[in-house]
Amino acid sequence: MSGIKRYSLDEDNASRCAYSEVVEAGDFVFLSFCVGNVGQGVEAQVHGALNDMEARLAKVGLTLEAVVKVDVMMRDPWNIPTMEKVFKQRFNGVYPARKTIATEFANNGGEGGLQVQIDATAYRKWEVAE
Repeated sequence: MSGIKRYSLDEDNASRCAYSEVVEAGDFVFLSFCVGNVGQGVEAQVHGALNDMEARLAKVGLTLEAVVKVDVMMRDPWNIPTMEKVFKQRFNGVYPARKTIATEFANNGGEGGLQVQIDATAYRKWEVAE
């Protein structure tokens, strides 16, 4: 398992939680629980989650263009068009495969709490096909 690297970018979180925020395994990088702007509107939370994702990717030398798959968890699936609007802005036509799941969040839930969480898989040897 020496080829697998695990990172907890928030040391306070690492002591409380039983997961790694970033895991590198071969040419793949897995990101979990990307969130941001909790308590703000859905559009701001999608941007915040993608900002969090970008920061994590930067720690391992990657960008959003390397993301090949995302799982988006949303409190209200009627907000999918808002999420897609932000994805169009942020991924610039280089879209990852995506699954969107409706869920009630156990942490910071409710109308003023967490509305969007994104998990992602990135590929280290990416290049955009013509």
